Formats: sequence, C-alpha cells, structure tokens
Amino acid sequence: MDGAATARRKTGAGGKTASGIAVLVPFYNEEAYLARTLETLLAQTHPASEVILVDNGSSDRSPEIARAMARRFSAARIVLLEEPEPGKIHALQRGLDAVTAPHVALIDADTLYPPHYLETALAVFAARPDVVALLASDLYSPLASTAALLKRLKIQCVARLLPRQCHSGGYGQIFRTEALRACGGFSSERWPFVLEDHEIIHRLLKFGRTCYPFALWCHPADRRDASARTRWSFAERVLYHVTPFAMKDWYFYRYLWQRWARRDLGNVRLRRRNWA
Repeated sequence: MDGAATARRKTGAGGKTASGIAVLVPFYNEEAYLARTLETLLAQTHPASEVILVDNGSSDRSPEIARAMARRFSAARIVLLEEPEPGKIHALQRGLDAVTAPHVALIDADTLYPPHYLETALAVFAARPDVVALLASDLYSPLASTAALLKRLKIQCVARLLPRQCHSGGYGQIFRTEALRACGGFSSERWPFVLEDHEIIHRLLKFGRTCYPFALWCHPADRRDASARTRWSFAERVLYHVTPFAMKDWYFYRYLWQRWARRDLGNVRLRRRNWA
C-alpha cells in the first residue's frame, strides 16, 4: 500500500473538502471483517466525503482488501496510508492528520454500521452547535430485540446521569474535526494505554458537550478475549464514575496511568489478543 496514495479527490476551494464527513478506518490483520465493514459504509444514505484507511502493519490480506474496496467509493476522497508504528493510537493520529472534512467518524474495522449512521450524525451536529462529539450505542443483538432496546435505553439514562463521562467506545465516536484537533488529537505521549476512547472524550469535554442520539448505534464484533485482561478493574470503573470532572485529570494521568503501567496495558497490548 502506498504510504500516502490518494485515489480520488472531491474538493472545494483551497483544495479542502467543502463539507461532509470523513470516515477514518485503522486496521491491523482484519481480513475476516474489513470488507463487511466497508460494505456498510458504501450503503450509507449520506455518503462519506472522505474515506481514510490506515494499515497499522498488517501481515494478512487486509491491505489488499482495503485497496480493492477503496475503488468502489466513487464519490469520496480516498486516502490509503501506512503507519508502521505498532498501536492503534498511532494509526488514528496518522489518519487524523489526513482529514480535511469538518467531521470525522472513527470506524472500527470489525464493526457494522446501519445505513443512516452518517446521516443521523450530521443532522445532530447541524441541530446542536454546542456538541463536539456524538457517541453510538454498541449492540450485540438484533435491533428489534428486547436486549438491544434495553441497551440503548440504558446508555440514554447513564449519559443523562453522568454527562461528563464516556459511555461508548471508539467503534462509535464521531467528532467535529476542529474540536478533536483542539484537544490534542491522538497522542501516545498523552495516553500510551488501551481504552484511549475514554481518555480522548475526557479531553474533548473541556471544549464542548457530547451527545448520545438514540438513533445512533452500531454492531461491533463480539470477539473479546477475557484472558487479555485489558479491561478496567471493578475499583477503577467505580472510581471513574464517582470522580468529579474537575479531578478527572488526576484520575487518568496519575491514578490510572500508574496502575496500567504496572499491568502492562500499553496501546499495543490489543495486538497480542487471542481472538476467539
């Protein structure tokens, strides 16, 4: 894959995308999932204006699949990138550097998105100028199921009770590009650990509000490996919820930093997972 090959461009004045939304897709050895994810992006009722695909050192057929699928996004600006530094956070920053659209959706390569996903996001951003990020519910059951309805309602309730926290992962985060850059973007110096999705929302909340639209949801792959031990401990999660926002810097950059450094929960830890 060419290190910075742009296949097609749809640009406005000054060579930048005049309006729309970029989808940023970092991937590492996702040949079993990547094509299906990109198919759901091709089916969007509001097409992405930019598709940015970042290979994070794959050793399987993922780059070949990315190139083949990229040719099908006929109306979008396509950027194919390589980021050799291991770790999703490096791939995210490399991709963010290439974004010219005013909004950017982070897309996990193993997640399926409904056709209205981007259209819903843009409608909410247009109606809510105070909102700097939208976050989607993660569903592991069919949309019409009781389990999926309860999951969506739960996230709505928790987000209202705890509005200055993160309740959705990187699979379902959509940003105003300007705000994401203003808060520092993705940086291994700022946060070298897993769960960078919560830390980035913490920094972003200093610049505006987040929103959890009921109609915004997606289907991440259910393939977690508990043996990887990359999740919060019970005490860490409880403390996250009860720590006031004014003390969240202490929580992330002193308390959690020291604990996760001892547990070797660096960003590259996810690459060592034994996916079931």
